Amino acid sequence: MKRTAKKGATDRSFVVALSRGLDVLRAFRPNDGLLGNQEIAARTNLPKPTVSRLTYTLTKLGCLAPVPRFEKYQLTPSAMALGYAALANLGVRHLSEPFREQVMRETGGAVAVGGRDRHSMIYFGQSRNGETLGVQLDVGSRVPIATTAMGRAYLWALSPDERASLLRDLREHYGSRWPKLRDGIERSGEFIARHGFAISAGDWHDDIAAAGVALKLNDGTGPYAFNCGAPAFRFTEDRLRNDIGPRLVAMVRNIEAALGGMAPQPTQSKKHQGRKLKPGGKLARVAEEIR
Repeated sequence: MKRTAKKGATDRSFVVALSRGLDVLRAFRPNDGLLGNQEIAARTNLPKPTVSRLTYTLTKLGCLAPVPRFEKYQLTPSAMALGYAALANLGVRHLSEPFREQVMRETGGAVAVGGRDRHSMIYFGQSRNGETLGVQLDVGSRVPIATTAMGRAYLWALSPDERASLLRDLREHYGSRWPKLRDGIERSGEFIARHGFAISAGDWHDDIAAAGVALKLNDGTGPYAFNCGAPAFRFTEDRLRNDIGPRLVAMVRNIEAALGGMAPQPTQSKKHQGRKLKPGGKLARVAEEIR
């Protein structure tokens, strides 16, 4: 990938071959089943001869299993064990489950927790029931950072330096689409500053609406982010603003307290929620860095 090559050229400690091998494993997505070298090459932007050598090596290491009949590969339990080990060690996933279940029952929306993987957020915990059939996402699903409530909440929870770095990556990733996406990100930052949560109503998919809240901890992990989403006809923008978002903020503050992270914050008054940011403030300066 171009970014891998650029990184390898500037960082002598960076192992390009390892990075490319992990790119191949990342190419497999939930419900994919089998992938061939050509499909992997298309997803990773790596040359097909390079992909062939990497899949051969990963097969010898037991991370991929060849399916000769179709000339394709599938992930093995050895590769999946890494993911399951990571899930088992994410205390926030287990501790947040009863909180997520409660909000799911109260709102009828699907409630998920996720963390960043490059330009996406990846779900590692999901609570949903029969009323949330319109949201077909599960553990392992990815959603874009730039257009989703979860991704925007995560982005604005980063430190200024981390956020600037991610925004540069997103600008490079999206190319000509970036100006429109940047505008949505800037608006979400202003909205989060006023209300404490992000919303996405048709920004990602026309028929999906959600609110998102970041989770910050004091142990050096994260940040993570939660969302609560449903079909747009059920989660109107008014309901996102006045019900779902505030409810999700309260849930995340309780989770932070239970995890021993940040102390719960008092709910903002309507007076403060309606306060507008002054032109040229901190958010404007951050946005200017990425134009």
